[in-house]
Amino acid sequence: MRQIDVKQITQTVKEAVMQANISLPPDIIQALQEASDKESSPSARRFLKIILENTELAVQENMALCQDTGMVVVDVELGQEVIIQGGYLNEAINLGIREGYQQGFFRKSVVNDPFQRINTGDNTPAIVHCNLAEGDKLRITVLPKGAGSENMGQLSMLKPAQGINGVKDFILKVVRDAGGNPCPPIIAGVGVGGNMEKAALLAKRALLRPVNIRNSRNDLARLEEEMLKAVNELGIGPQGMGGNTTALAVNIEVYPTHIASLPVAVNLGCHSTRRVSVEI
Repeated sequence: MRQIDVKQITQTVKEAVMQANISLPPDIIQALQEASDKESSPSARRFLKIILENTELAVQENMALCQDTGMVVVDVELGQEVIIQGGYLNEAINLGIREGYQQGFFRKSVVNDPFQRINTGDNTPAIVHCNLAEGDKLRITVLPKGAGSENMGQLSMLKPAQGINGVKDFILKVVRDAGGNPCPPIIAGVGVGGNMEKAALLAKRALLRPVNIRNSRNDLARLEEEMLKAVNELGIGPQGMGGNTTALAVNIEVYPTHIASLPVAVNLGCHSTRRVSVEI
């Protein structure tokens, strides 16, 4: 068994949220650059260049990429041979977020209750998903998720008879309904299968996959490419101002489901879909 002290977890999370809020992942930067090179609309190219300039300035000035520094989603893969020592995992994660947002001077956007709506003042609690894995490693991925894109997500419990065409139609409906609100070009995370909450979780986890990596299943990889083409043909474009770059990727994850169910969820990430993964 391997022991990991909670202080190490707190420091790791602190550094991860500070990096995530300032530095856009390399795969997304590359996708934005490629989109700018291929974009046919002059105004869309201008918006893409502004987005790219913003990513450079954020790093140079050590400032947040976006004023909405989000509510932090934390995906944890905990090796079964790991023992957390000196405290509790969730508390260590939340302390790291608290310290990182304070040191980074990032906006605190979490309220204590959906009705009372009193700001907690430190951007906690986070939303933590923990999964057991083989081995003695602890892998933590942080995803600071802004409300502009999060609010545009949708879930539908389709009938099995609607099949893959129903899923395709629903993906396009969600993107069309969202328009420019999620600050495109977007990443569309799609979860299909499981039940209501599993589909939503799959959609969120789909956003953690780099935009230049397709699903390992050939049929799903083809579906991702097909839907990316269809989404971009909607013409919403960067910042909703038109063009052929509405999305950088459509990432699809699936899971077994009930014979009477076809759940599908779509979670949209903005052009600043921020994520950092660290292994301890």
